[in-house]
Amino acid sequence: MRVYDTIIGVLEESGVEYRTMEHEAVRTSEEAAAVRGTRLEQGAKALVLECGDELILAVISAASKVDFKALKKALEQKRVQMASADKVMDATGCRPGGVPPFGHLFGLRVIVDPTLLENEWIDFNAGERTRSVEMRAQDYVTLAGAEVIEFSK
Repeated sequence: MRVYDTIIGVLEESGVEYRTMEHEAVRTSEEAAAVRGTRLEQGAKALVLECGDELILAVISAASKVDFKALKKALEQKRVQMASADKVMDATGCRPGGVPPFGHLFGLRVIVDPTLLENEWIDFNAGERTRSVEMRAQDYVTLAGAEVIEFSK
């Protein structure tokens, strides 16, 4: 089953309100916001990170950047860095840019920066660069089992 179908199944089963969008392939958060007709701030950018010896999924507003120094301190790790494209594909089955913010689907710990939660609605690529989902931020945190940790700059 494709990641997109799995996400839609989770959303349907939970009964939360959501919308889907099909659009041209996007590579950047700015492109995604433009084709969705949404604000950049409400884009949920999902980043697979190497954190010590494990991979985690960090979700941040597309308008923000990761403060790796703050993240290392919050996670009590000496080494936190972006995972390679190959590691992202191996862990999620998705190419970078298509990774959804539901790390629990891949057995990854999920952390989210509180700046994303300043939005009532968030948007994200749903396993593909041509499909997006929009849902309420608070529903996302609940469904993803995300830990809220400040790590943006």
